[in-house]
Amino acid sequence: MRVVDTSAWIEWLVGSELHDALRQNFPEQAECIVPTIVQLELSKWLVREVGEAQSDQVIAFTQKCIVVPLDTRIALLAADLHRQHKLATADAIIYASALENDADLLTCDAHFDGLSKVLLIRKMRLQP
Repeated sequence: MRVVDTSAWIEWLVGSELHDALRQNFPEQAECIVPTIVQLELSKWLVREVGEAQSDQVIAFTQKCIVVPLDTRIALLAADLHRQHKLATADAIIYASALENDADLLTCDAHFDGLSKVLLIRKMRLQP
């Protein structure tokens, strides 16, 4: 089981230089956990960047995965993770969703660097 963070979804969808590395690590829909906060973040980004029709298609795809709503257990765990690791609220919810479901987390977000059960695909930095 694997949670895919919003950053990884976006890099995968735009076909960035990380696309191949993400594709190799992207789970099948039956093994892919999608926290509802990821759906929110994806929808916001997609509507802004590519329009509502494509947003609807991607969200429909995520609905065929294992959708995990924010419940009290995840919220309280996220609050603890926020305090422990100084994660932003959405990041803490995403990480808590992974831990609560005994899944790892696929991300391109350096905020998760060093945390257990995290597969970080680093973005390349352009040299000046």
